[in-house]
Amino acid sequence: MLNNKSKIGLFFGSFNPIHIGHMMIAEYMAEFTDLSEVWFVVSPQNPHKQKLTMLNERERLHMVQLAIGKDIRFKTSDIEFYLPKPNYTINTLTYLSEKHPTKQFVLIIGGDNLQSFKKWKNYEKILEYYYLYVYKRQVSIKNNELLGSRVTIVDAPQIEISSSFIRKSIAAEKCVRYFLPREVDDYIKHMNYYR
Repeated sequence: MLNNKSKIGLFFGSFNPIHIGHMMIAEYMAEFTDLSEVWFVVSPQNPHKQKLTMLNERERLHMVQLAIGKDIRFKTSDIEFYLPKPNYTINTLTYLSEKHPTKQFVLIIGGDNLQSFKKWKNYEKILEYYYLYVYKRQVSIKNNELLGSRVTIVDAPQIEISSSFIRKSIAAEKCVRYFLPREVDDYIKHMNYYR
């Protein structure tokens, strides 16, 4: 029975690095929706898109673990590191659903992703079996044709900050300590990342 399953939000991202904007969305989802947990699903490095500014997946996963600390509402997932490449969200969802039959997975995405959602592989199947919780971004999603019983717009507070802004700022030797969880900021400085 669906009602007996605990609802887990899946928050996908490269988290390069994870910042307070990500943490705000995760906290809002855990506290103000019916999700019992939020799992940060760290995307692996795309071998065809090696970027100098992209830390390897294990380092990014470690920073997410530092950010969430002992908060039991949050977990990290490296599941996509082990799935065949290129990976698609539907494959991850299917795998997790088979591995955790007592959990109901909900996809957490931004409004910008909702706009392009019909381009996702097997998007109809995702909508058939999974719920989408969509946080607004600087795009209009009011009239999106996908809005319906499986797509919920969540009014999470937004902060206009991006990982690329943080990386550029660090490279320019700017202070970004209030943009990052403290442990992540300390770790980036210690490891001399993004310089």
